[in-house]
Amino acid sequence: MARLILPLFFMVMMIDGYDLAAMPLALPYIVKDMGIEPSALSGALSAVLVGLGVGALLIGPLGDRYGRRLLIVLSLALIGAATIGTGFSSSITEFVVWRFLTGLALGACLPNITANTAELAPPEKKATTLAFISAGIAIGGILAGLITPMLVAVGGWPLIFYVAGAFIFVLAGVLFMTLPAAAPSSEIEAAAPVARGSILAPLSPRYLLATTVFVGLYTVNAFVLYMIVSWLPHLLTQAKLSLDASSQLTAFFQGGGLVGGLVISWFIDRGRRVAAFTIGYALVIVAFYATGAATGSALLWALLLLVIGGGVSGAHLAIMALSASFYPPYLFSSAIGLAVAVARLGAIAGPLIGGALVARDYAPQSYLLVCAVPVLVCMAFAALSGRVQKADIGGAG
Repeated sequence: MARLILPLFFMVMMIDGYDLAAMPLALPYIVKDMGIEPSALSGALSAVLVGLGVGALLIGPLGDRYGRRLLIVLSLALIGAATIGTGFSSSITEFVVWRFLTGLALGACLPNITANTAELAPPEKKATTLAFISAGIAIGGILAGLITPMLVAVGGWPLIFYVAGAFIFVLAGVLFMTLPAAAPSSEIEAAAPVARGSILAPLSPRYLLATTVFVGLYTVNAFVLYMIVSWLPHLLTQAKLSLDASSQLTAFFQGGGLVGGLVISWFIDRGRRVAAFTIGYALVIVAFYATGAATGSALLWALLLLVIGGGVSGAHLAIMALSASFYPPYLFSSAIGLAVAVARLGAIAGPLIGGALVARDYAPQSYLLVCAVPVLVCMAFAALSGRVQKADIGGAG
């Protein structure tokens, strides 16, 4: 069963990654089409993240209580509808509403996909398996960056959203026919009948240190990730690169995230999480400084974006994999939902602060050097993760 379901989960993550990347990639075309300032769309960029946080906090944990099949299928259907709705938008308000609904459904879906993956993965490869499935997000972002110019050439920027929405509906139908309808296993239910499905269970004293590290690291990393990815196409155009080149270069950021996430997770499975995160973040800061020499050079930008993506987007994949070693199965959806919800505060702030810097005409290097501050905070949380021991989480993991 796992051999059939896990590839489908990978496809869900891939199309979700495409969907999350679609709005930032469409932004330069929308700005040109509607004749507005890029900063006017800051609210639309953040709306998906607000919805994601609400969905993860209030809807996602219900999978621990009632089973995950219904939540996954219905949320995918809503993602498809809202994505297509985005393509029909003709005002800032419409963009905000449709992106909020997209995020709401993503927040319900992603924690349950991740939790199911953790349950199906071999115990000795949980972190790597989670990172591999989550890597679908990076691959979806790569795909979006590569095909955006072609889709725009054929049908304008709305086609970016129409194509994704149609595929999501197909995927929802396949999962409806494939996923088992059973609720969580009786073994899990017997193990924690009260904690199952509780949003606050990961905050109990037994898991408090693990949750502080998991949620704190995920939140700050989300801040810097979305601060970069939301404005990356715009920054690249400011670096004297064409619109098409800017869209395609985002694929290198996502590609670096794919490789970096798998590498960091491989070390997590082998008990080397502190070193892996620390080295990754240190390389990111060096790459930020080096962007000053990359103006107008697509090749140098591509290389630097591989490094930046590996340390920031890659870490985002690997941080989620920590849930497999920090929590027992009956808390997966709740812990992941809590982390995703709180991380929205950082993810929402990232594009907004980035928009403020863009409005003040920050050069690409100056913009990225501001991003170095939260990266340093991530390094501190990564160091603290070394203090989370099995004793702190009741022997789980």
